[in-house]
This record gives sequence, C-alpha cells and structure tokens, in this order.
Amino acid sequence: MHPTLDTSAPGHHSRLLIVLIATMTAWRLAVAGILPATQDEVYYFNWARSLGWGYFDHPPGVALLGIGTLLAPGSALAGRLGTVVASLLTLVILARFYRNCGLTDPPDLALALILVFATIPGFASGIITTPDTLLALAWALALHEGERALAGDRRRWLSAGLATGLGLLGKYTMVLIGPVLLWAILRSDPRALRTAWPYLGGLLALLVFAPNILWNQQHDWLTMRFQLGHGLSTQVGVLPVGAAGEIAHIGPQTPGERIASVLGYLGTQLGFWGLIAIPLLVAPWTGRRRGGGFTNDTTEILARHARPLVWAAAIFPLAFFALVATGSEVEPNWPAVYLLSAAPLTALLLRSLRPWAIAAALGNLLLISLYAVHAATAALPLGDRLNRVLRETHGFEQLARVVGDLRGPVHADRYQTTAMLRFYAPRLQTTTQWPGLTRPSEYLRGQIAPRIDPDSTHTPFWLVSGYGAPPAIPGFRSDIHRKLFDCAGQALTETAEAPCAHPLHTWHLYHYVPDG
Repeated sequence: MHPTLDTSAPGHHSRLLIVLIATMTAWRLAVAGILPATQDEVYYFNWARSLGWGYFDHPPGVALLGIGTLLAPGSALAGRLGTVVASLLTLVILARFYRNCGLTDPPDLALALILVFATIPGFASGIITTPDTLLALAWALALHEGERALAGDRRRWLSAGLATGLGLLGKYTMVLIGPVLLWAILRSDPRALRTAWPYLGGLLALLVFAPNILWNQQHDWLTMRFQLGHGLSTQVGVLPVGAAGEIAHIGPQTPGERIASVLGYLGTQLGFWGLIAIPLLVAPWTGRRRGGGFTNDTTEILARHARPLVWAAAIFPLAFFALVATGSEVEPNWPAVYLLSAAPLTALLLRSLRPWAIAAALGNLLLISLYAVHAATAALPLGDRLNRVLRETHGFEQLARVVGDLRGPVHADRYQTTAMLRFYAPRLQTTTQWPGLTRPSEYLRGQIAPRIDPDSTHTPFWLVSGYGAPPAIPGFRSDIHRKLFDCAGQALTETAEAPCAHPLHTWHLYHYVPDG
C-alpha cells in the first residue's frame, strides 16, 4: 500500500469517485444530445430494428446498443442511450479493477479513470455507437474477473469466459484477450492450468459465442470473411453477398512501405492521447530528476499477481496490430483496448506530473466539446481537412426532407447515404442500397430493408448518388438530374454551381426509367 494513502475517510473517497464517474457520464449525455448522428451509427441503429445473431459487417452486439432508437426514431440521443450506459458500466468496472490491482491511493485511481475517459477513443466510444463500445465493456469485465481469478478465486475464470464470449458477440477483436489471460496465468498462477476452471471458462466463452458462429455457418461465413478481408487488407468475398470472391492483397508491399505503415500506426496511437501525450513524453525525463517515472517503488504498487495481466493487456493489442501493420492497413481504433490497461500504468508514470496530466485531460475535454458544438452548428472556422465531423453529419437531415418529397421509390448508391435517409425520413423505410454500385452492406441481404433484384425491377425510381454522372444500370436510363450542394453552415442548395469553395457534399438525384 502506498504510504500517502489516507484511510481515514474511505467513504469520502468513494463518494468522490462516484462524483467523478457521474460527471463524466453527464458530459457524455450532454454531448450525445448535441452531436448529430454519424453515418455508421445510423446504420447500426437500423440493425436494431431487425435483431439477429449476425450482420454483414459485425456480430450482433452493436445492434443492441442502438435499441434506444426504437423509443424516438430520428433521435441521436435516444439511439446513443445504450452506448452511454455501457460506457458508464465500463468506468465502474475499471475503477474496481484498478483498485484490486493496487491503485488504492485515490489520486492514482482518479487519474487512471480520467486518462481512460480523456483519450480520443475514450471520448468517442463513450458517445458514438460503435462495436468498440461493447468491446471495451467486455474487455474491462474480462480483466476484472481474470484478476479476481488470479487473486485466488479460480471459479472466476467462468465469469471471465462469459465476458469473453459477450465481447466476441460485440467485436471479433475480443479474441486477443485469450493470449493476455493465458500469459497472466502462466506468470501468476500456473497451477490453475491443472484445474478445470480456465478450460471451463474457455468453453463458456465458446458457447456464448456459438450463436454467431452458427449464423455465419448458415450464411456462407459472411461476417467473418468480410472482417478477415478488412483486417488483413485483402479482397475476400466483398463483391456480391454470398460470393466467395478473389483474395488480393492490397496492403503495404515494399520494406519502405511496411516501415512507413508501422510508424504511421504508432504515431496515430500516440495521437490518440491528445494533449496528454505531452506530459507522457516528458515524464521519463523529469522522473529521473524528481523521483517520478517507473521506479521499483511505483511498479510495486501494483499487486504482484496483477502485474502480468496489466502489462500484457497494455502491450499485446498494441504489439499485435503493429505486426499486422507490416503487411496491412490498420485502422487506428483496432488496438484501442490497450488503453484500458495502459491507463493505470500511465497514472503511476505521471505521478510527478499529475497536475499537468489533469490539465492536459481538461484540454482534451475542451477541444472535443468545441468540436461537438461545431458538428451541430458549423461555427468554427476549420479548414476542409479538419471538417470530417461535418462530412459525417451535416446536411443529411435536409437531404432526407428533399428526397422525402420525391414521387416514386428512392434508393442510394452507398450504404451510409441509405442509412441516413432511412434515419431522418420515416416514409423512406423502403429505401435501400442499389446493388453493384459501391461496397456491399447489410442492406443487400434484405433483412433490415427490402432487397432489390435489378433483373425483376421494371418501374421508375430515383437514385441518390455521389457520382457526377449517372451510374450505368442495365435496363434503365436516367432522364432527370438534380444537383444538391451542402456547404458548412448553409442550407442545402440546388444550383448548377457550388455556392461555396469546398462543399461538404455534392449529391446527385438521378431519375431512372426503363430503357425502351
């Protein structure tokens, strides 16, 4: 136990912890109400209206997070309620996990939670509905139960297995917890491998995950093939739904490209810390002069049985995707669960710089808050490169109103546009993605929206497209073309030329009639 720990008022410290978590959750609720819905979010909200054991892109967990959209269709806040609740549970579980691992000093524990909250993935997964939210919750729960098992209650490998299975139903990246837990057992409690508990935990994880495995087996391994191709930068069955497809590597090829890919990956991971990266980089140098950094005293704060678990959970996901980056493109969020275990280690590293770390976290909070307000108002004078949030959210509600007034069926070339139209315009629930024009999606399976068979379609329809020329659709020709421009801070405009230098979107409405 750290010598500065004040044990005179444990109830007071618990109340302060509750206030801290409640404040974080209140901020998330506020931003969830301000930030307009993003494109992939509304795609997942659409899944929530047709629950199943699997979908084209992901296992089913993210659909459950979006179930709140049934309470108020078209409301981003309602759709995000499941995400905010899941993120609240994650913070509570992590607080217990960190304390069990040895962070009993309230300032250390509070800083660890602040670091989890104030990183870019911490902000995003606590507000925006993605599979990473459920992954973080299950990962935290698996670590918590694994630590309890390593502390002596080996029956907790059952609950660790349960958490792992639930995590796999959220995102397949949860499989990485397996090597982490195995390493922790080998280092802290190898005799556990002579008992049935770890193996029963693994079996329970498989049983919980089994419905998605069976669903994939019945659907030509659709999700797993898509994720394999996506994760390894290959084209694997991503053409017509159900087709095997060719395997073609599209990742970095030369040694220089591989090195650049890994460096870019590591730079992005550092960038995820935002302003906290500054004290994080300074701490090893100031620690030598001020008694901070990682010393024997600070590392021994962690309970002996928990150290291998915490270190493995912090290093393995980061290292695994660094290896993947040598041959494939890695999306920045894939290893983000490492932050859940890196936070307590970083809190110890930053002890001598704690005020600066908290100031940096508050700086991150301010910047993200301003960015959320900008998403709702387009008030900040940001350049085009920094306006991704507007490209994700801006103009779609107005587009849905325009499209809702069109006569006849309306479809879209991209799944993201399809999702936005269906989210903002209830009368467009027959709108779906036209097959064969862009990357396929869940819409082509006919479960969450009507499935189009181009060969049996013989009536006129409208297509919302980003293409500057009408896409070629066999058996049809385009007879009407309307062009809509979406500029930051302006209403949607239908003109021949763009009313601003850099439109966020240029949408084309093509009317198709049977050819001949």
